[in-house]
Amino acid sequence: MTASAPAALRPATELLAELTAGADERINPPTVCLCGSTRFWAQLAETNLRFTAAGCLVLAPGVDMKRPHPLWSDPADAARLKHRLDRLHRHKIDRADHVVIVTDPTGYVGASTLAEIVYAHDLGTPTWHWALP
Repeated sequence: MTASAPAALRPATELLAELTAGADERINPPTVCLCGSTRFWAQLAETNLRFTAAGCLVLAPGVDMKRPHPLWSDPADAARLKHRLDRLHRHKIDRADHVVIVTDPTGYVGASTLAEIVYAHDLGTPTWHWALP
């Protein structure tokens, strides 16, 4: 599925500027959950770096199933792991103060990320869009 990030999402650059400005005065750091296709692994890592440097606790995908690995080389194992990771990521969203959708400049959002946007919206969690080349 190819879709664009919903227009209602505000640019995450605004959130980053706001969080950076108050970083030294905060007692408790905000928690930011990153969502996006693992095809944007480098963009997810850069976004993680920027929000961590701004004083945030960052929750993000921890497994890139698009790269070969013995844990998911068997299709049945891969299907079980994908289901487990999707559930785990929803728990990360549950704990977040903000959700940041990471994409490339085209704004590509796949089915899993779209479901995460809807989930965050249903929780009332502020959701932002971050596009990196």
